[in-house]
Amino acid sequence: MGAAPVPGRWLHGLLCLLAFTAAAALAWGSVGWRATAMQQQALNPALEGRDIELQGVVVAMPQRNEQGLRFRFAVESARLDGQRVSLPASIWLAWWSGPEGGDLSRVRAGERWRFTAKLKAPHGTLNPYGFDYELWLWEQGLQATGSVRVAAGLPAPQRLGTTAGHPIEQARQAVRDALLAHVADARFAGILAALIVGDQAAIERADWDIFRATGVAHLMSISGLHITMFAWAAVHLLGALWRRSRRLCLWVAAPSAARVAGLTCASAYALFSGWGLPAQRTVCMLATIAVLGLGARRWPWPLVWLLALAVVVAADPWALLQAGFWLSFVAVGVLFASDPARTPADGPTGWRRVLAPVQRLLREQWVVTLALTPLTLLLFQQVSLVGLLANALAIPWVTLLLTPLALAGVLWHPLWDAAVVAAQVLAWGLGLLAAWPGATLSLAAPPLWLALAGVAGGLWLVLRLPWGFRALGAPLLLPVLLWQPARPAPGSFELLAADIGQGNAVLVRTAQHTLVYDAGPRFSADSDAGHRTLVPLLRALGEPVHTLLLSHRDSDHTGGAQAVLALHPQARLLSSIEAEHALQSRRAATRCEAGQAWDWDGVHFAVLHPVAADYAGAPKSNALSCVLRVESAQASALLVGDIEQPQEAALLARGAPLKADWLLVPHHGSKTSSSAAFLQAVAPQVAIVQAGYRNRFGHPAASVLQRYQAQQVALWDSPHCGAAWWRSEQPAQVRCEREQARRYWQHALPPAPPVPPVTPVPPVTPVPPVPPVPPVTPVTPVTPVKPVKPVTPVPLASVASPAP
Repeated sequence: MGAAPVPGRWLHGLLCLLAFTAAAALAWGSVGWRATAMQQQALNPALEGRDIELQGVVVAMPQRNEQGLRFRFAVESARLDGQRVSLPASIWLAWWSGPEGGDLSRVRAGERWRFTAKLKAPHGTLNPYGFDYELWLWEQGLQATGSVRVAAGLPAPQRLGTTAGHPIEQARQAVRDALLAHVADARFAGILAALIVGDQAAIERADWDIFRATGVAHLMSISGLHITMFAWAAVHLLGALWRRSRRLCLWVAAPSAARVAGLTCASAYALFSGWGLPAQRTVCMLATIAVLGLGARRWPWPLVWLLALAVVVAADPWALLQAGFWLSFVAVGVLFASDPARTPADGPTGWRRVLAPVQRLLREQWVVTLALTPLTLLLFQQVSLVGLLANALAIPWVTLLLTPLALAGVLWHPLWDAAVVAAQVLAWGLGLLAAWPGATLSLAAPPLWLALAGVAGGLWLVLRLPWGFRALGAPLLLPVLLWQPARPAPGSFELLAADIGQGNAVLVRTAQHTLVYDAGPRFSADSDAGHRTLVPLLRALGEPVHTLLLSHRDSDHTGGAQAVLALHPQARLLSSIEAEHALQSRRAATRCEAGQAWDWDGVHFAVLHPVAADYAGAPKSNALSCVLRVESAQASALLVGDIEQPQEAALLARGAPLKADWLLVPHHGSKTSSSAAFLQAVAPQVAIVQAGYRNRFGHPAASVLQRYQAQQVALWDSPHCGAAWWRSEQPAQVRCEREQARRYWQHALPPAPPVPPVTPVPPVTPVPPVPPVPPVTPVTPVTPVKPVKPVTPVPLASVASPAP
């Protein structure tokens, strides 16, 4: 008859709303329950920094670099001073190489070991737009990190044998070791190891830079694309074989058997590649699609896409916080939404049938690139302008040639030689594309609402709509491309002390200029604070660096300089590094000397130390730290590097203008610096300590903290604050990243010592001059004593003898 009654429609809508609300509440509660269970496994703070005897199993293939190795360790028992203690079930350990480190090649997956380790809570650096290391540890289920202790007086590490568990990890390590032994070139051996067993750490950083610049980094790991292509090949191969048997087809339909086989092969590949989070998400998605496809009903693509997303989020709710999740699912959704509906009669014929797959691949790559460009800018503030061409060439090369050769080499090692040739050709071609001028586009990070509008515009452009309607998405992209972040007003400046662990790195921003004071530490040959922290931070802020000032040559101050200079070829290098330093080949440095000064946008910059005479001889590197004073009409700041008390005394003796509202604590709070006289002369309102969490130097020293408290200075440190923002317009305020972006998975440090209220230090009352001492009255000479007349001796014979 007619349409359904209106009340029935309202009831149906209400039931759908209630079902959605119940599902959301259930999901929310499930995440909360899992988070609470995780937090209950946290490391007891009383056990941090203690030598604990551990026994357990290496449950995953160790990752190696020139400094040693890292591995996941399942704790079976733990003892402190002979008493059993409770630890998280799984911890992330480092075993550093060295004279006493032993033969680290003996450490293999599946082995049981006993050794002494020093543990700490999973604490990482925290910066705006930076990688959240603590979230990564949380997703991995790791509630403690630490290092193996090999030292005199401690029991030597002992290998207790090989367990029967973790056969896949043992096989992965065996394949990687065989690959590294067969392929002499470590560069291409690392690429093959990443494609076969998922060891992304084996790829050199220079290659990662090329892959990111050309937009093909997703191909160099076991990503969803590899697993999906593997499943696709298995489906078509097994489906073709299954159809040749009538008995098998009568038992199970060929499409259903092919889907099950494809899912099985994809799961096996994902397991052998390390079962990383991207692989897990892909397998969950493929499983959902396969289960839906087993029925006779044809499901609409939005339902399939949303159900796959729901399954992945249910398995890993924190995937919603990962960039890879959004890139992969948006790409799949875009391909579903933009795929034109076809019928069998629409299929191409003749020579066009041969070109149809190529045309389809190019069209899909163009659609995905166009749709994901705004999202990529939102997540990484960088997009490859040669990515469309690079992916069009690299995707078939990697998925159809390089990866199959690498995997086949597991069965017959000589095929790895052919895979190396394919990798060399790929690296050569991508290197040419990356070297093109303007190969990448970097933009400042826009506000979230503006970025979402840009993403919506990119999606609108690829929908199955007439081009006249698609063009309406273009205006949504313009604000993202033209966005410029706010900068300090003329005559003002701001500082950002980055959280880079044990080292110094401070951004100084004026209305039109940026100075970077020090570039943080170098962690390994392929990792430093420049690549990890400063480059993403500068890119997100849209900062063109005009001057890089490196206080002195120590690696915790110069480790990230190469990355900063590579990103900003126009930057001037000002430093006290020697002429033979490796950085001089990258950019000739101007020697910093007291008396150098310049003005930017109404802000005065002046170098106070060292003087020219300090460069004579071979002084300690800390003694040559460049001291920079920044001053505006509202406030001033003093950045002092690693100067120690002799240099502080020299500055005081020269009468240098040390008074400042903001102070970078000298030498990370070492007891060799921050003398009372120096602090009294600077009289800061705020001081920042840039030091690593539980660093081996014990910075900041307790005696130094007492001196700052005695001077009534508000003291902040990187482990408690994270990245610290300060503005000259509000000299008494510090904005901490850990307070602004607090998340429940982050390490909750015990509260820092109470910070005294910020009050100006009263001037010291001058000591009155000591009155001159009156002249001493000469002492009257003593009258000589008259000599005593000698006594006449009594003869012994005249002495009466005693009575008998």
